[in-house]
Amino acid sequence: MTKLSVNINKIATLRNARGGNVPDLLKVATDIQKFGGQGITIHPRPDERHIRYQDARDLKSIVYTEFNIEGNPQHNFIDLVLECKPEQVTLVPDAIGAITSSAGWDTVKNQAYLKEMIQEFQRNGIRTSIFVDPTLEMIEGAKKTGTDRIELYTEAFAHQYSLGNENGITPYVASAVLANELGLGINAGHDLSLDNIQFFKQNIPGLLEVSIGHALIAEALYLGLENVVNMYLQKLK
Repeated sequence: MTKLSVNINKIATLRNARGGNVPDLLKVATDIQKFGGQGITIHPRPDERHIRYQDARDLKSIVYTEFNIEGNPQHNFIDLVLECKPEQVTLVPDAIGAITSSAGWDTVKNQAYLKEMIQEFQRNGIRTSIFVDPTLEMIEGAKKTGTDRIELYTEAFAHQYSLGNENGITPYVASAVLANELGLGINAGHDLSLDNIQFFKQNIPGLLEVSIGHALIAEALYLGLENVVNMYLQKLK
């Protein structure tokens, strides 16, 4: 079964919009795990517009499944991850001020830099994953960085699937096959939803984990958080 890690950035966005502590981020993380979620993902950004760095520290004692911290490995982010020691760190090439992630790493041009960052986290017992586009060259480059896993950037698939084009899965299948051959673990995320997650999971060999936030939280507004978490778990079997 592919594991479900729930990204709770949107909960923090809602909290910060009003100030105070409603909704309670820590309670939501606890409840998601109680409902069956197998991990909690956060993506703190330098301006802390949703997840705050202190949230990461507070969540460390709350998350008993798998804690995954995503972000661009700048100095403050590196320090935070080494302090919190999550089970996994996912490196994402976000530009400062980006609304959301928009591309994977160029693992060829950034190979030396990524290798250095990955070695630092691995020395501290943290599993590493890097955000990549579904192209064979980038998968091969990822292997050379020494990363434990890749996270396939799935926006293009989700867009094509919404248009009725199931062939949008093709480069992801090829990338997954190569990653399996190279011994890379496979995660995936971005714009995955109840509409497309089952098709994606059924076609990607060796898919270990998906990280889902925006769609899951939006769906929960209508269907309820516990119900939605369990709907994803059923589709990921």
